[in-house]
Amino acid sequence: MIKIAPSILAADFLALGKDIQDVESAGADYLHLDVMDGIFVPNISIGLPVVHAVRRATDMVLDVHLMITKPGRYVDDFLSAGADILVFHLEADEPQEICAAIGKVKARGKKVGLSLKPKTPAETLIPYIKDLDMVLIMTVEPGFGGQKFMPDQLDKIRKTRALIEAENPACELEVDGGIDPQTKDLVIEAGANVLVAGSAVFNQPNRKAAIETLRE
Repeated sequence: MIKIAPSILAADFLALGKDIQDVESAGADYLHLDVMDGIFVPNISIGLPVVHAVRRATDMVLDVHLMITKPGRYVDDFLSAGADILVFHLEADEPQEICAAIGKVKARGKKVGLSLKPKTPAETLIPYIKDLDMVLIMTVEPGFGGQKFMPDQLDKIRKTRALIEAENPACELEVDGGIDPQTKDLVIEAGANVLVAGSAVFNQPNRKAAIETLRE
């Protein structure tokens, strides 16, 4: 089944609790939270206080995407704040530190994922894939919402799906960036099963219909 993870970057932060409850009742599977530090990516978004607040507002699975340098420093903090799935970037630290961060998440009994920027090849996942619950392929350059989908990432999605099927079939394959009713079929056909969508859900007058359209 295709899962939909609305990204709160596109929500109304003056009415965030209401927006979250709205997409929950509309049938969203996960709630996607993008954490940006202004260093790993050229933008600053939300941090621990917002994750804490969102956790109090919903029982949905919180899919927290850390776009920060040296993510291992904050693994315990974000898990304690309420993250159910903690995803960080393979490019954000040295390999031994990424392995250590994966181990920290697993030790807490939570799910862990790695994300790849557009220029990072799928093959870089090979040393980690057996320990992952999710891989997140960015189909835009990370850092800002509202960007156009990059079709040259479809081949990476296919390669990642093949790697998952060979090494860890339980691992989910998530895509984030420019996902809408026009692009969702492309990424699903390539092998994705979790779609992150911002404006394609939160900016629609009927969010239930928007989620159903993305899931079809």
